[in-house]
Amino acid sequence: MDRMSSQPSWVADTTDLARRIRLHVVRMTSRGGSSHVASGLSVADILATLYNGVLDVRSEEPDWPGRDRFVLSKGHAGAAVYAVLAERGFFGLAKLDTHCQNGSELSGHVSHHGNPGVEMSTGSLGHGLSVAAGMAYAARLRGASHRVLILMSDGECDEGSVWEAIMFAAHHRLDNLTAIIDYNKIQSLASVERTLALEPFVEKWESFGWRVIEVDGHDCDALSTSLTRHDHGRPSCVIAHTTKGKGVSFMENSVLWHYRSPRGAELEAALRELEET
Repeated sequence: MDRMSSQPSWVADTTDLARRIRLHVVRMTSRGGSSHVASGLSVADILATLYNGVLDVRSEEPDWPGRDRFVLSKGHAGAAVYAVLAERGFFGLAKLDTHCQNGSELSGHVSHHGNPGVEMSTGSLGHGLSVAAGMAYAARLRGASHRVLILMSDGECDEGSVWEAIMFAAHHRLDNLTAIIDYNKIQSLASVERTLALEPFVEKWESFGWRVIEVDGHDCDALSTSLTRHDHGRPSCVIAHTTKGKGVSFMENSVLWHYRSPRGAELEAALRELEET
């Protein structure tokens, strides 16, 4: 039986918040007939950790100048961000029912328009880190103390603009910037290794002057520890090893669910697995 209430709540258990995010993502992508359910499932633990103690944000004052800035560079996982924002009270849970409906503010790729808590609209892969680095640099110039955190996909690290931003951030010693990589190792049509291999991934970031931490992207305690630490004088990269489609057995590590929407028996089976977790 689904234990989710109809009202937003501050969930003390980060793991349970991640479970709720996954339930929302499955329902939202099914209802709207949208893609990227597996991408939303892989980042649920990361988002739950960020919004359950790492990010300094205020749902009642989403434009508070002192807030930490969070950018979802892999904008196609927008359903998961909408879900965690609704759970945290930035807007009502009922709004999630409009995801990908005609006229909805909750587009398939995350949009800031009409959505408190979303810093920028994204979806064109490879651009997010440049914007986040600019935000961090601007904060440095103003003497502001907030942090900028960005969640990226592994596949978008194929883009040359990403590595330009990596060089920029290291050159300017932006220790207020943290990049999180959802390293689920599957891109839109095949594995990362088959499409364009990233390894040695850690060494590449380190060679560009970043502090790098590898972590289990589904271990909320390990994520919290890695995301609350930073080095003076250099940006940080948290490489989160995740499973695409995490939480739904028949979606895990499957390229099929990058674009497929859960319907009928598949929807019921996915919800049942998540509700019983």
